[in-house]
Parts: sequence; C-alpha cells; structure tokens
Amino acid sequence: MKDENVLELLSEILRFEGSVDMDKDYRIGWGWRHVKIWPATLAKLFKEGYIENVFRSNSFTGYRLSELGKRLLSAEKTPPQTHQGSKLAEADSLFADIIGHDGVKELLRASLLAEKPVHVLLTGPPALAKTLFLWDIEKAGGEKAIWLVGSATSKAGLWDLVAEREPRVLLIDEIDKMNASDTAALLTMMEGGRLVRAKRGRELNINNPLWVVAASNRCEKLSSELRSRFAVRNLNPYGRAEYLTVVKGVLVRSEGLSPELASEVANRLDGLTQNVRDAIRVARLAPQLGVDKAVKLLLGGLEGED
Repeated sequence: MKDENVLELLSEILRFEGSVDMDKDYRIGWGWRHVKIWPATLAKLFKEGYIENVFRSNSFTGYRLSELGKRLLSAEKTPPQTHQGSKLAEADSLFADIIGHDGVKELLRASLLAEKPVHVLLTGPPALAKTLFLWDIEKAGGEKAIWLVGSATSKAGLWDLVAEREPRVLLIDEIDKMNASDTAALLTMMEGGRLVRAKRGRELNINNPLWVVAASNRCEKLSSELRSRFAVRNLNPYGRAEYLTVVKGVLVRSEGLSPELASEVANRLDGLTQNVRDAIRVARLAPQLGVDKAVKLLLGGLEGED
C-alpha cells in the first residue's frame, strides 16, 4: 500500500472519529461501513499498526485509530522544523551584553549555524564571560536549550533529562565537576547524538543531534576523550574599563536596573572585584539595602560598616 494511499485512508478515518463521540457511541469501535473502507483494506492498516482492534465477534469487528496512525497524520501536518541553531545564532541580541571576545562570539555563532553539531568549551579563570555566553544562549534557545551545572547533576540525571526534553543545545557550567555516569552519557551524545542505555524496566535508544556548549575554569581535569570532542577556547581576563561596561550591560538587560543604578553598582565595585556575579548579587539586594550596604555585606572589606 503506497504512503499517499495510507495517509488518505487514515485522514478519512480521523474525520469520522472527529465527527462522533468515540467514548460514548463507539466504545466498541467502528466498522468498515462507518468509514466506507473495505474490510480487506482495513485488515492491511491493522497489520501495519495504523488502526487497532477494540472489539471482535462473529458478526462485527470494531476498530479505532492507533497512536501510530495519529502520529503519522500529525507528522504530515507539521511544517518542517528549521534548525534551532539558526534561530540562536541569528538573534539580534545574542552576546550583545558581552564586551570583547569577538573570536569566541564568531565561533559560537558559526557552531550553532552548522548543519551538524560543533561543540565548544570555554575555559579560563573565574569571573570572566564564560557564564555570560551560556546565559545568552539559554535565553535565545528557550525550551530547546537546557542549562546544567556539572557539580549538581544526579547519577542518572543527564540520561533522563535529555530523553524527556530532547533539547537542541546543552549548556554545561563547571563541566569538570560532572560525575562519571553523566560524563559517559555526554560522550555518547556528543559523538553522534545517540543516547543508548539498558536499564531494568526501561530501555533508552534515542537519536537526537545535540550541540554542547560548556564552561570550566580549568580543563586539565577533563579526560582526553572528552576534551577531544570540543573546540576549546581560552578567555582572557577583562580590563578595568571592559569590566565596568560589561557590568552595566548585564544589570540593565538581565536584572532590569536603570542605567543610572547600574552605573552606581559598577562604580562601587570598581577595584573590589572583576566577578560579574558579584555585581548581580549587589543589584538584587540594592532595592532593599541600598548599593553601599549591599556591597559591604556581600564583599566585606569596606570600612565604616553600620
């Protein structure tokens, strides 16, 4: 039976089921006369799994559309999906709040636009823009981008999370702290998009192309096998002027501060830290404590504490 004939027949069945109350009036299913399809043809659809038998007697055989048949019709109606990475890389605001690191920006955009996964690992000392890159991709990717912290994943967390949500982009902070079980799963997925696991009562065998963008202060602890799957880029520390610009941008765009308050926070932190996370913490406490008090409580080291 040709595919177009199958779709035509299943569409006719779907139209009939949609016009009646299947749970009330057709609890034992419909027969060939209801859908006007010959019994021999229905037998072929049943054999292929597109319809299921819900009742059988000497005088009547009752059918209804199976889940396989519904999925086939749904796939036919669904428009082709564009490559999720294209939407990520072409977003106007992507990396707009990150100063410098132009080569890294270009690499990440190109990787997300690639037809097949190109994985990127960002390394360097704390308080650089590594996490900012992951944040921006997460915001642009929405439900198709999943954020993980390597030190917080459970034994089977990565397996089940990817199987259930089927992300397009996996963002991993502190990848060097990921446990052995999740690392093994990651190696498999990065190689060919396959997630295969046999477990008592459950078997996973999923093919889901996955782009991985990860961050780590150091990559020496990563196995050579894992490092080889990444394009590794080392980020250099920000200069003073760059740090102030980055802090202002992040606080305005991500934390909703006014430009004036963002500038006040950045200037108060000047010379105390180069960690963008410190600025975010101050910004979140400032509405109730004020900037000066928030800085004193969070960073210490200031004189004249109340």
